[in-house]
Amino acid sequence: MVEKIRQSLRDSAAARWSALFIVSFTMMCGYFLTDIMAPLAGLLEAQLGWTRAEYGTFTSSYGWFNIFLLMLILGGIILDKLGVRLTGVGAASVMVIGTALKYWAVSTESLRGMTLFGLDAQVFWASIGFAIFAVGVEVAGITVSKIIVKWFKGKELATAMGMQVAMARIGTALALGFSVPIAKATGIIDVSRPVLVALIGLCIGLIAFFAYMVMDRKLDASEATDDAEEKNPEDEFKVSDIGKILNNRGWWYIALLCVLFYSAVFPFLKYATDLMVNKFGVAEDLAGMIPMLLPFGNILLTPLFGGIYDKKGKGATIMIIGSLLLILVHALFSIPGLNSWVFAMVLVVILGIAFSLVPSAMWPSVPKIVPEKRLGTAYSLIFWVQNWGLAGVPLLIGWVLEKYCITGQTVRDGLTVNTYDYTLPMMIFTGFGILALVVAFLLKAEDKRKGYGLESPNIQK
Repeated sequence: MVEKIRQSLRDSAAARWSALFIVSFTMMCGYFLTDIMAPLAGLLEAQLGWTRAEYGTFTSSYGWFNIFLLMLILGGIILDKLGVRLTGVGAASVMVIGTALKYWAVSTESLRGMTLFGLDAQVFWASIGFAIFAVGVEVAGITVSKIIVKWFKGKELATAMGMQVAMARIGTALALGFSVPIAKATGIIDVSRPVLVALIGLCIGLIAFFAYMVMDRKLDASEATDDAEEKNPEDEFKVSDIGKILNNRGWWYIALLCVLFYSAVFPFLKYATDLMVNKFGVAEDLAGMIPMLLPFGNILLTPLFGGIYDKKGKGATIMIIGSLLLILVHALFSIPGLNSWVFAMVLVVILGIAFSLVPSAMWPSVPKIVPEKRLGTAYSLIFWVQNWGLAGVPLLIGWVLEKYCITGQTVRDGLTVNTYDYTLPMMIFTGFGILALVVAFLLKAEDKRKGYGLESPNIQK
């Protein structure tokens, strides 16, 4: 009877896809906040007086606590020790707290003209709020990854992870496309208004995760007998398992590919709207619509490529193709004379294809390399390495723009702002793509040596 209940839950397509949708909705709300400030760089300069270097500092704060306080690694250990329910609710709550602080920082007048630790006070407190939020969203990300493995291992694992990525990209697309219109909705520019909308969304996402907890309890209850038979001390996570993960060369290639690839995409999106304004002459109100094509492409293509990996395999090859496309796009973006907005749209679409290929194969490959009992920590360590790029690269690009790329000044919305040449930043992004390609080839070679099965289908018949 117990076996029958177990099959009726985990093996029920309706149950596992419903669970996926709930947790993916929470992540979608998180990614909406992550990118809500990306189209506002010009408005932040106009309304709050933030320079591009200060905007780069704010964007880089995403990794402050995750990297330097090791909060992300701690979150992975907590996940493997306490499970997905407590970790997930805690992570979603932290997202809400950090966003509330960030909203206060960009909306209050009390910080105007003040400095803290050498930074504008609004920049400082907005960065602290963003750093707190980042702890929550990154731990939520590894929690959701482990949830998907829990429900879909041996089934449509890559497709499910692709669907989760697709919903996350909906959040990114909405942020890129509607942040500026929300800020200008009443006719008076208010950069805090999009952050408030995101805060409300995160509160709804937290409530959604409570709904998932009910399903997760039912899943665990349906497998209680199996767990009692299978669990032994050797199956439990130990802190010493971190060393075993770090000694795994395949894991390192995944981690390095992750940080290099994402460093050429997410930081690019932080500046993409400003790129469209400065290089391609797109109106500021419409400039976010072109980068928005990238996540919308992910929505359709990531599950598609995940399905190919599930049924046909070729995971390592998919990552190589994605890295090649990444190099092509950024190299073409760096050519000064190519400044047609139609050309920019085409490049963003191609970048969206690349951004669908690599994640659709990379994340489902981790369970093939790392045992499930270490999976939460393995994902957290990958995210930790990734955060070095997400923190350092925006800071680097902001510094490069401020130091080497100012070409003059112009008037937008009645205010004087700087204009920028994005050739050098795009060359930097191209370099990350080249390094990602090298690592992708090394990963494929390691798979041949160790037999991880990255080129084999995920669905077990």
